[in-house]
Amino acid sequence: MKIFFFMSVLFVSLSTYAQKINPQYDSVLAQKYKGDENGMKMYVLVMLKTGSNTTTDKAFIDSCFTGHMNNIGRLAKEGKLIVAGPLAKNPQTYRGIFIFDTKDIEEARIWVMTDPAVSSRLLDAELFNWYGSAALPAYIDESEKVWKQRGF
Repeated sequence: MKIFFFMSVLFVSLSTYAQKINPQYDSVLAQKYKGDENGMKMYVLVMLKTGSNTTTDKAFIDSCFTGHMNNIGRLAKEGKLIVAGPLAKNPQTYRGIFIFDTKDIEEARIWVMTDPAVSSRLLDAELFNWYGSAALPAYIDESEKVWKQRGF
């Protein structure tokens, strides 16, 4: 009787950890976004923080940050940059994030160095491999449909 009880508990425990098949799974979409069986893939996450360049030259700073915004748009149009955005003020001086559609940190480093704010050291960049939803690139198309007016 004890062995039957033990086997029943073991079976119930194992069945709760069994893989679940997604009834909404779309193999064509999964292939389009190059997702693994979990619907995930590797990206490069970039944490932008206040850089070592402490210039107070307003014209230079404005020029670099205009270039920063233009570069974000270009990289997004090229399909390299999936997510970009600022962070609220914080004690670590993190200023924003990028998520690049590559798993190659060196490739992402080349892309991020095309940003004038980064190349001028007004911003520094820390790069990490990040595992996220393979459907993240769909964010770009949808994000263009939800903003009414740009304030920057």
